[in-house]
Amino acid sequence: MSGAVRYLAEVYGGDEARSLWLGGTIAPTRCLALRWLRGQAVRIADGLDPDPDSAWAPPGTLWPTTQDSSDAPSQLRSWAADLGVQEAASRRLADGMPHGFLARDASGWYRLYARPVHIPSAPTPPEEPHRADRARR
Repeated sequence: MSGAVRYLAEVYGGDEARSLWLGGTIAPTRCLALRWLRGQAVRIADGLDPDPDSAWAPPGTLWPTTQDSSDAPSQLRSWAADLGVQEAASRRLADGMPHGFLARDASGWYRLYARPVHIPSAPTPPEEPHRADRARR
């Protein structure tokens, strides 16, 4: 198949009642697609479970709790930080296979997904004569 390969990266979220597309991008390389997904994973995790020292929160509003690996924010942060998982995802994409990760807890789920997309090359249009050549006819 001739043409270019790009990488579609998307993020979904939902609960028992609904599913939402949270965003997506088409990246020129698998590395950039995975980088975008890591950024989204951290963004979602921080939105769901912000750092208690966040500047926007008045003092005493947020406080640390015990770490529980079964919550979606922790799963998303773990996925984003795991270099072994990222390397395996990159290999899958290089082999033409999709990569997906699902984080879930009692409140909902978040899916990170990337896959290669083949962009067919456009046919080369026929050459038009230059204006100077047309004037001589």
